[in-house]
Amino acid sequence: MKKLIGTLLLTASLSISSLATALAAEIDVTFIAISDIYEMASKKSKRGGFARVNALVKAERAKGGNVVYAHGGDFLSPSLLSGFDKGEHIVDLTNVAPPDIVAPGNHEFDFGKEVFLKRMRDLNSTILSANLRRADGSKVPGIEDTMMKTYGDASDPMKSIKIGFVGLTKEDSDVLSSPGDLKFAPSIPTAMTNAKALRDAGADIVVAVLHEGLDTDMKLYQSKAFDFVISGHDHDLALMYNGRSVLAESRAEGDLIVVMDVTFSVTEKRGKRRVKWWPNFRIVDSATLTPDPETLAKVEVYQATLSKELDVAIGTTTTELDSKKTSVRTGETAIGNLIADAQRAAVGADIAFANGGGIRGNKIYDAGTTLTRRDILTELPFGNKNILLEVDGKTVLAILENGVSQVENTAGRFPQVSGMSFTYDPSKPAGSRVSNVMVGGQPLDMAKIYKLATNDYAAGGGDGYKMLRGQKVLLDSLSAKLLANDVMAYIRKKGEIAPKIEGRIKQM
Repeated sequence: MKKLIGTLLLTASLSISSLATALAAEIDVTFIAISDIYEMASKKSKRGGFARVNALVKAERAKGGNVVYAHGGDFLSPSLLSGFDKGEHIVDLTNVAPPDIVAPGNHEFDFGKEVFLKRMRDLNSTILSANLRRADGSKVPGIEDTMMKTYGDASDPMKSIKIGFVGLTKEDSDVLSSPGDLKFAPSIPTAMTNAKALRDAGADIVVAVLHEGLDTDMKLYQSKAFDFVISGHDHDLALMYNGRSVLAESRAEGDLIVVMDVTFSVTEKRGKRRVKWWPNFRIVDSATLTPDPETLAKVEVYQATLSKELDVAIGTTTTELDSKKTSVRTGETAIGNLIADAQRAAVGADIAFANGGGIRGNKIYDAGTTLTRRDILTELPFGNKNILLEVDGKTVLAILENGVSQVENTAGRFPQVSGMSFTYDPSKPAGSRVSNVMVGGQPLDMAKIYKLATNDYAAGGGDGYKMLRGQKVLLDSLSAKLLANDVMAYIRKKGEIAPKIEGRIKQM
């Protein structure tokens, strides 16, 4: 009899436990990750572009569930039309299906502080950046550090969850772009502090939406402070799940889009509320999406406007031009030589350099290609000016050392040069890699003064070229011409060009 009673009690206990599990609420939330989308139209592969991205967002929202569209930054620049309207058309296209959350990227500051602030005000999104501050340390108006949102039945904690979001902007945006006097705190400690504050405020789940490099993403992903890390900046598709946290980044331009369908389960055990979750991942090839008609109509209007100005032939190249990202950021290229030669010729400089990260076409032009204004502005979309400085030989060496200091990371500071040549050894420590510098066929004279042409971004210290700050300016940004215009004029004057790799940069 005792055995029977014990069995009944055990059965009853298991039934109660099972009942508690059966009563657990399940809340579904879909996360869409987007970042680094600059070009308004799809590629020839029919991937990417705002019309396809917006089509996906609209379709997910039309399902009627909980959707979080998180944008990891970099969209106002660089693009062809942004060189003219400073990203105004990007905001218009983004607002057709606006993100719920935007973490500004470094390219949001390419047109200066005031344009950045206006564009952020015009976005129909919540802007989050916990490490972005004004010069006096105060928060930037209209930009919050974090956001908390409840999903499910907000009146019942057993039928709802609270998700906290923290936004972060690349901490070296003052080097990579032109934010004026805006300041950027270190990303990782800022993220950790805000994650704890969100947990203390009752967040069940904490999400970082940020624009940072993969090294920072990985540290946050492995920190156990975040459930989801949704990032931008690296341009490559990334998706990791270790059973506790997710790291997600879609491929640039909306080519491949990470969508996460997450089921959150709320249970109570021994009087304690618990939230568990399980993700289902979708990698959406945007070539499979039908472009959103509303967005497409806007894109076609913008493209028609552009075509009238840009589809004008300026010359022909008889040699192949390679502007692939890896090429222009790791070694001498024919197109880099073309651009640097045009810079030098336009202002009568002794030497010139173009930072590889400013060459953005990421394509190959076959020999015999007729080049147009559109081609040059695709390669040089930032609206930079061609500045002339006076520098001594010591500064020239510092320029080259900085240029190759992060070549192993394909950093944008890599120099494409004119009027000089050099050798570098990537196996040596950064700062001591350069040797055999020649200027005009003669060894570099450390004491001699040289006239240097470069763009106003580098001249202002961008991409680590701080040694150029304070140098004597012979032609400033108020008087200088647009770099792209100088390159177009150079090609147009020659009619036919034949740039090639000449041994200006040699690697040991």
